[in-house]
Amino acid sequence: MEEGYLTNTLIPLSPEVVVAPPAIYLSYVRDKLPATVGVAAQNCYKVEKGAFTGEISPQMILDVGVQWVILGHSERRNVFGESSELVGEKVGFALTSGLQVIACIGEQLEEREAGNTNSVVAAQLKAIADHVQDWSKVVIAYEPVWAIGTGRVATPQQAQEVHSYLRKWLSDNVSNTVGAQTRIIYGGSVKGENCRELADEPDIDGFLVGGASLKTGFINIVNAKE
Repeated sequence: MEEGYLTNTLIPLSPEVVVAPPAIYLSYVRDKLPATVGVAAQNCYKVEKGAFTGEISPQMILDVGVQWVILGHSERRNVFGESSELVGEKVGFALTSGLQVIACIGEQLEEREAGNTNSVVAAQLKAIADHVQDWSKVVIAYEPVWAIGTGRVATPQQAQEVHSYLRKWLSDNVSNTVGAQTRIIYGGSVKGENCRELADEPDIDGFLVGGASLKTGFINIVNAKE
């Protein structure tokens, strides 16, 4: 992304926009962006301090003025082997430390083809829910692994089915208020070309955007819910 792209682009006050650069650029990006644009770390660990080479703690993120963190991203789960239990523990500690969390869940292709999508995402969501006290600080991101960086995308109907299921799960297992008010966003090859159809679905509250966020067309995704 060219320097100045976001700082020189008119970002509306609504919807909320949060960007997640690599950890070494968190302070730089926070300093460059207006206060109306949030900044997130891409990961953090589940304890405050200790011998955990290569990890960063929630307090380190807060120390550079950043208020958000993404946890449980599909690459953390499937490349680095993070279990749902570990993701849940990290979510709980990040929240306790004062961060707001974008918690990611999603199924792999073989799990979808076997008809196990709902059971997979329910188990992942339960592992997160077990560690959450204040749901106002949590955004759930559904990212079907088979649609990330592949050019494939869940149809709006497929995405809505899962989002609706997740919302019902929260209503049934946490509370009706949490089910109704928790933001559930979609991630998986979201682009300017498909974002409006996805945004039209009633249970899709926004997007977790990957490669498309590096292009000027990102502003179309930001405005998709208008």
